[in-house]
Amino acid sequence: MIHTRSLASIALLGATAVALTACGGEQSRTAVTEVTATVARGGDGPAFTYDPKLVPVGATVAVTDAEQDGSTVTTLRVTGLLPNRTYGAHAHAKPCTAASGADAGPHYQFSEDPVTPSVDPSYANPMNEIWLDVTTDANGAGESTATVPWVFPDDRRAESVVLHQKPTATHAGHAGTAGGRPGCITVGF
Repeated sequence: MIHTRSLASIALLGATAVALTACGGEQSRTAVTEVTATVARGGDGPAFTYDPKLVPVGATVAVTDAEQDGSTVTTLRVTGLLPNRTYGAHAHAKPCTAASGADAGPHYQFSEDPVTPSVDPSYANPMNEIWLDVTTDANGAGESTATVPWVFPDDRRAESVVLHQKPTATHAGHAGTAGGRPGCITVGF
């Protein structure tokens, strides 16, 4: 189930985008994307669970993405996940499918590593990828925000956010790894 915004919220976002653009002058560009969905097993998505023990059916996932003055700010909000747990979370190159979390492809990298899978910290890092590791509270809710110093090129954008089993590793040979893919949400970055 996709939750839609009220017209008042859409109008407020539009006004905020116009105001930010006006304040920043000619170099400022603001684009805002938001997707909020209830996690399902199978179906049409946009949010899926592949492991209902880690990402329960009925949990909610919201991703907001804003481009401003050459940077991208992405926020992940979750509810209904396991309490007091850290999930790795990253923007991925392809959309989610009901079949498998692997269908979301590799992490989106602004500067692409020529080696796949990418575990080199010079490519697999939070300035070249969007890392949104989130720690839930006692109620299974959490929020994280990542800011990167670039905006998506029009011809190559991330298409999903994958929730991973473990926090993201940062050491050589394992950089960017976070275990399996128990959940995924398609996002129109």
